[in-house]
Amino acid sequence: MTSKSRYSAIAPAERLPEWLRRPVGNASALEQMQGLVKQQKLHTICEEGRCPNRAECYAAGTATFLLGGSICTRSCAFCQVEKGQAPMPLDSAEAERVAEAVAVLGLSYVVLTAVARDDLADHGAGLFTATMTAIRLRSPAVAIEVLTPDFWGGQGSEAEGLAAQRQRLVTVLAASPVCFNHNLETVERLQGEVRRGATYRRSLGLLTAARELAPAIPTKSGLMLGLGETEAEVLQTMADLRSVDCQRLTLGQYLRPSLAHIPVARYWTPEEFEQLGYIARDLGFKQVRSGPLVRSSYHAAPQPTSSR
Repeated sequence: MTSKSRYSAIAPAERLPEWLRRPVGNASALEQMQGLVKQQKLHTICEEGRCPNRAECYAAGTATFLLGGSICTRSCAFCQVEKGQAPMPLDSAEAERVAEAVAVLGLSYVVLTAVARDDLADHGAGLFTATMTAIRLRSPAVAIEVLTPDFWGGQGSEAEGLAAQRQRLVTVLAASPVCFNHNLETVERLQGEVRRGATYRRSLGLLTAARELAPAIPTKSGLMLGLGETEAEVLQTMADLRSVDCQRLTLGQYLRPSLAHIPVARYWTPEEFEQLGYIARDLGFKQVRSGPLVRSSYHAAPQPTSSR
């Protein structure tokens, strides 16, 4: 089935609202980061995902590096990252090059994410730990947050899958990131179409296990709005996250990367995002970022106020 026919039942939303038309921002910071990424042959989700906030984040001393190459073994309907079942061979020097980039740019807060590598025995867990180690050897004061895939997969029963997932999680948490982030992305009803290969309950289970294994490390998750979810479903998802003691939350507007991706069903207004942010804080989230242009790593470092 082609992408066109797959999404033909979903009518595209109206033209991009004015509040989503953001200027480029700090061009010099953007050019510096893009030049270094190209020179070091690195990947960032900021560039691969065409994040609208990347110039602002670069200027503030933060960036999100994409580990494991540029090809993901999952085929999520929203994601700009290239997909395929034959990912690139692992780059043994990737961790050192990321550490070099962090040092050269003088970054103070780094987010490490990765393409899903279902082809690897540890599903890429070792990529996170190797990179954290390399960064700390060069820049000990840098805070490192991880944004991981669900680490699910392998042969055997559901119980064996859970045991393997937990062991991969143990590997990552043992390296003591300052925050463990895993995104639900959307409400439970839309998971099958939006997040292929992942499930709502497995993701909640991963966040639950992270709190059990490393209670001192805050957990975080994020949702994209505009995929056809209702407000009631968003509120239920936030409640589900709090039920597993998830402490940090990001809410942002889904923007369609291309015609091959799932269309936008609705643009939520800045006022609606602000109201959802108030509700999230009332539910007990300790850090909330809620706004049309918010992304998983936007203002990831803890700040004096969490009102954004």
